[in-house]
Amino acid sequence: MPEQLLRFQIADEEGVFAVRRTGRQVAAAAGLDAQDQVRVATALSEVGRELFACSGEVSVAFQLEPAPAPALVVELAFTPPAGADRLVESKAAAARLMDAVEETGGAARRAVRLRKNLPAGTPRPSGPELEALRVRLRRLRPVTALEELRTQNADLVQALGDLRRQSEELRSLNSELEETNQGVVALYNELSTELEETNRGVVALYAELEEKSDQLREAGTAKNRFWASISHELRTPVNGVIGLSRLLLDPAADPLTGEQRHQITLIGDAGQTLLSLVNELLDMAKAEQGGLAPHRAPVEVAPLLRQLSELLAPMAQQAGVDLRVDAAGAPDDGVVVTDELMLSRVLRNLLSNGIRFTDEGEVRLTVRSGPDHLDFVVADTGIGIPVHEQERVFEEFYQVPGGKPGGTGLGLTYSRRLARALGGDLLLDSEAGAGTTVTLRLPPHRALADLGIAHALIAGGDDTVREVLRRMLGEAAGRVSEAADAREARSLAAADPPDLVLLGGLAGTGVRDVLRALAPDAAVVLIASAGAVDDAARARAGALLEPGRLAPALLADAVARAVAEAR
Repeated sequence: MPEQLLRFQIADEEGVFAVRRTGRQVAAAAGLDAQDQVRVATALSEVGRELFACSGEVSVAFQLEPAPAPALVVELAFTPPAGADRLVESKAAAARLMDAVEETGGAARRAVRLRKNLPAGTPRPSGPELEALRVRLRRLRPVTALEELRTQNADLVQALGDLRRQSEELRSLNSELEETNQGVVALYNELSTELEETNRGVVALYAELEEKSDQLREAGTAKNRFWASISHELRTPVNGVIGLSRLLLDPAADPLTGEQRHQITLIGDAGQTLLSLVNELLDMAKAEQGGLAPHRAPVEVAPLLRQLSELLAPMAQQAGVDLRVDAAGAPDDGVVVTDELMLSRVLRNLLSNGIRFTDEGEVRLTVRSGPDHLDFVVADTGIGIPVHEQERVFEEFYQVPGGKPGGTGLGLTYSRRLARALGGDLLLDSEAGAGTTVTLRLPPHRALADLGIAHALIAGGDDTVREVLRRMLGEAAGRVSEAADAREARSLAAADPPDLVLLGGLAGTGVRDVLRALAPDAAVVLIASAGAVDDAARARAGALLEPGRLAPALLADAVARAVAEAR
């Protein structure tokens, strides 16, 4: 039979905080580790908050259940208002944190049961121990929002510390693998004097190398999985910290003293910093797995730089540094086709770094446009970076010894990943004591008329789409051919090979047939949704443009990428 540990009511907002704290303490008493204690507390907080919001009063019962496997079970019973739907959001969040979540009951009375399995071999309290545990839990005092925020912050700091330690362990493993590989090469050279021994050594060494390579790949996969998992788990409590801080600072809330308002503001700022770090970790994991895809669109350079200047001006003023932004070197039309959010994040990181590492002088952002690239140059008069450290600053979590404290060691790594996802790169030039210049180099925005297209073939799609594409090409191509279906497109391509093909609106086999008929150096732009393109067609095409995003600037950008890929 289940052993009941504690029962109480959630009748107000304080009860929501109390159920979170009680869940953590009951989980600890039941033998769960620190991470599972946080998971139980977070799941109770999410479900308890939604149930209290919809019903106004919730009965919570904590139980130890011996079968089918020892587990901590928390049952939250409530009376749903008329017409209330089943829980969706809180149940989904709890399901990621608990081993089982189920909702029972009908229109008059419902209950949500949360189950967390106990570790194998956990001793089950009984007799006096069980009664002492019940007495201790009944004596738990209510907690304030500020106390619970402090507890959540402590959990977040501990989780981030664990994340940093895991990353250092992975770095150590990589170093060990490099040393092992060097040893393998040396051993291979030593055994090369005798053929039979050399052959046996080669076989053994290749086996070891394969094993080590598998370990390295598994370590990288585990690292990405760990980043993604811990980042998702951190988002919920971090958002809770930020949200509760805003509620406490709301003018409609209970009045606070000046010191309380200052401290809560610091809590909210720390939460925002943590959320930015979590988002960077998720993006880096996506980039390593090839899942960070830019959403390209025309971006006006001058307004973007003006927004960055206004955003970072307070930081520069506080540091006593002049922040100067100059968009005079932007392209003639002032537009670049790229992912505005990614571009903004890279430039914000570079400017923030420049301000943080400059004690006096200035941080300047300028734009230079040329025929082969578009550069965003961030130059500062700060402490600079020694030559032997300039490549290492792009490593994850690395910070130059003796430099200024603070930061995470992810800014330049994250910025380079975003730059390469945008089709460009990040270049660094620095000298210790003489400042640093970091250049974000992107492909230039080129008009269709500048690409030298002799013959363009528009294949597939309906009459309207082909008409739109023909008008966009205008006089940029020497001549334009059209084909309504795959058969006609193959015939035209064979008779008069095009150097650009705009291909869309055909079935998968039709697309493949047309692609096979093209010359290897023909540039191909697929006009299709990403989900409708198979891997073979995506590999052959130089660019993909969705039909709903047909615009002259986006078409010119896609054609320029396809031409560069074909050449």
